[in-house]
Amino acid sequence: MTSAMNIELNGAFEEVTSWFFDDYFPRWVSVGNGTSAEGPEFILQFWGCPLHVSTPQITMWVTEPQGVLDLLEMNQKPLRDAGYSHTVITDSRVTVFHSNGAAIDTIWSRRATDDTEIQRAAVHFELARNQDGWRIVGIQTSDTTMSSLDRLWPQHRVDYDGSPKTQERSMS
Repeated sequence: MTSAMNIELNGAFEEVTSWFFDDYFPRWVSVGNGTSAEGPEFILQFWGCPLHVSTPQITMWVTEPQGVLDLLEMNQKPLRDAGYSHTVITDSRVTVFHSNGAAIDTIWSRRATDDTEIQRAAVHFELARNQDGWRIVGIQTSDTTMSSLDRLWPQHRVDYDGSPKTQERSMS
């Protein structure tokens, strides 16, 4: 990889990491726990449309801004009802594919004021840059009890030679 490519990827890494952890995350939390004067419409600066969302129970495309707002409410209302206060990130990783594409994986521990865990979820965010900046265009989420992404979602190498026969798969 050339040094120009390294500089481009490092720049994209810094940008998307700051966008996600310094802007999106605290705003999601403050709107979710009701401490922000900002309304739910803030999410339209972060979740794109269309947005693909997948859980073990559902898979759907959200194609309109109102659907994005409804999805946010569907996620935050049960937390608010349980006394949601804050989120602890137990693990995270950022993958930058190029200057316009990235993925962020996190394990959220969503908690009440007394630090009691309300929900623990592993979330994979697919990000793309458009004319308005970074947007989340895909979300995969699953409840978990784990704290390690490497244990929860380990990498699996596949040895594939391009032929149509069954291939050996390595679980490493």
